[in-house]
Amino acid sequence: MDVTAEIRKLEESHLVSEVRGSAARLGALLAEDFVEFGSSGRVWQRAEIIDDVVSEEEEPGVARFISDFIAKRLAENVVLTTYRCTRRSPSGEVRVSLRSSVWRKSGEGSWQMCFHQGTMAAPPVDPDLA
Repeated sequence: MDVTAEIRKLEESHLVSEVRGSAARLGALLAEDFVEFGSSGRVWQRAEIIDDVVSEEEEPGVARFISDFIAKRLAENVVLTTYRCTRRSPSGEVRVSLRSSVWRKSGEGSWQMCFHQGTMAAPPVDPDLA
């Protein structure tokens, strides 16, 4: 698997409820020095984001998906990703955010996210395009 496909799979994995509900699985994706600049403007450290995401009570049937995915290698073991994340609730509410992450390959050879930023974006005029 090439690096772009591997990192995209990791980005998509942290959007699914099975990973979001597991501190161990989510923690495995995040480097010890992980920092997030959230779409709310809050700065999150690794332990805080794990606690918050795992304890979220989300409406059943929410779907999240990635589009416009780009991965750019910054160094041999560092990759920057940018993409659009769309969250659609069963009621039809659509929220769109622009996302960027920095992934670093650990000494053990696994990729871990060390930085993430989300910025809210306007949803498409036609929600079917999201």
